[in-house]
Amino acid sequence: MRKQWLSSGLPVLVGATFAASAAFAQSVDTARIEAAGQNDWLTYHGSYKSHHYSPLAQINANTIGNLGVAWMHIPGRSTRGLQSMPLVADGVLYYSGSYSRVFALNGATGEVIWSFFPELDEALISRQTHSPYNRGVALGEGKVFVGTMDGRVFGLDSKTGKVLWETRLIDSQKLTVGFTGAPLYAKGSVIIGSQGGEWPGRGPIFALDATTGKKKWEFLTVAGTDEAMKTWGNDSWRTGGGGGWMPGTYDSETNTILWGTANPAPLYDWSGSDYKTQGARPGDNLYTSSVIALDIDTGKLKSYHQELPHDAWDFDSAVGEFVMLERDGQKYVVHPNKGGFVFVYDRNLGVKNVWRLVENINFVKDIDPKTGALIGRRDFAAGKVAEPPLCPFIGGGISWNAGSYSPKTGLYYKLGQEWCMTLEVQKTTPVTAPQVQLNIGADFKMAPPPGGEIYGHLDARDPITGAKKWEVRYPEPPLGSVLSTAGNLVFVPDSRGVLHAYDAETGAELWKHNNGTGHQGGIVSYSVGGKQYIAVAAGFGGMLADEYAPNFGGAYKSMPRDDGALIVFSLK
Repeated sequence: MRKQWLSSGLPVLVGATFAASAAFAQSVDTARIEAAGQNDWLTYHGSYKSHHYSPLAQINANTIGNLGVAWMHIPGRSTRGLQSMPLVADGVLYYSGSYSRVFALNGATGEVIWSFFPELDEALISRQTHSPYNRGVALGEGKVFVGTMDGRVFGLDSKTGKVLWETRLIDSQKLTVGFTGAPLYAKGSVIIGSQGGEWPGRGPIFALDATTGKKKWEFLTVAGTDEAMKTWGNDSWRTGGGGGWMPGTYDSETNTILWGTANPAPLYDWSGSDYKTQGARPGDNLYTSSVIALDIDTGKLKSYHQELPHDAWDFDSAVGEFVMLERDGQKYVVHPNKGGFVFVYDRNLGVKNVWRLVENINFVKDIDPKTGALIGRRDFAAGKVAEPPLCPFIGGGISWNAGSYSPKTGLYYKLGQEWCMTLEVQKTTPVTAPQVQLNIGADFKMAPPPGGEIYGHLDARDPITGAKKWEVRYPEPPLGSVLSTAGNLVFVPDSRGVLHAYDAETGAELWKHNNGTGHQGGIVSYSVGGKQYIAVAAGFGGMLADEYAPNFGGAYKSMPRDDGALIVFSLK
């Protein structure tokens, strides 16, 4: 190991570079990501269309019986589990672990090519509730980009792991938040959104020059325009939360970044029914719990839709999944919302439809499918919330992890979560000195749906109409991502530790493998030397996973939440 000192004064440890059979053949650029070659997985959702689909078909219904573990990599110190989405380019697999550690591995053998361990302030990390996990990297222009919990972004040489640039974007010592989500590379820029939500702040989204690391622009998700400022009463915009902690996508036809934003702070408001004038943050609270379209060159807001005006439930829009597809000459964008609804937009974020993925929703009675307007809001005053329990649970009806759209079947495969919670809303005062403090605004406890039980499900749906073709149920909600392939398969890593493969047309289970620990991260497919691989992140952790042992018992009582492994499968 060698130490390389940077301008921040913090050392960075860079692992020695090992020889590997995999070659770094060509650089990754916007055109290559758009082309979405079948051998690679170049961006978080596989391509800018966010299908999370692989055109590889070597592993299929006829061959899957021969699927087995090819290799495994243990990153070490996987505090709060392994939540990363691997990326693959030219036979090299890149992924991040907790503490923003980055690894480059030979995709065929798992041999370590290089590793990068940024040095972080442990005292700062200990103050952060959503930490120290990291959910992925981005590739572009011969570099690997990663954000850190202390508010920095690094550009690393993809061949060696050497630090090419480092940029500090957030004063995390003061604001407490940083970066946990993967960046997005597009058109010479690195886009990354900060944490926010329950942390008093203004939730910025940043663009950096991919070559130099210089900041190009910044968009504030809390009161980022004059129009938005008017939707925050009593100067509540100063501590409004927001953020955009999961990566969005890029639409080259319109030169637009699409991004989902997080909830306002506090999570739960005591406004009662008059949220326009009462409570902690009177008004609609733009641009929180919204989907926004930004010009990639300037960061200027082009359009938006606020999925949940004055989100009083923490059912935000931060899910970074923007599934772009065409049907009957119409171009659509499909975006799942944490509250359990799926919004269907045109490319300018005009609402075309809204449909329910989950059954147990009562924070609203419904959402108008033509306008996206909320119908029958359930707002709360301070105190215990009367029966029935609020549905869904704080974990949402939909997780931040990715679903999958298969162009082959025309179906959208998405996990739903059926659970609720008891709630006691509290009046709070934002704490911003000497450091920003968490501002939740309620005590809550997981509860079953009225008259039912907690469960999870995988649905195969028409992405535009929401019509269901089939469903598979799980005794506890799965928290991992979904992968569909041209082999007519759908892969789902569940919370108990089992990786399932289903027939994409019928939902029949064709194969399963116990990985030994729960999943809360990504799954991808790629090819090296003509051989197809499936890579899945295993390792349970995070605040939501912490709820499983006390509520579900069983295997979760002994399941560690501070370890993880990247497990890679191929045909024997």
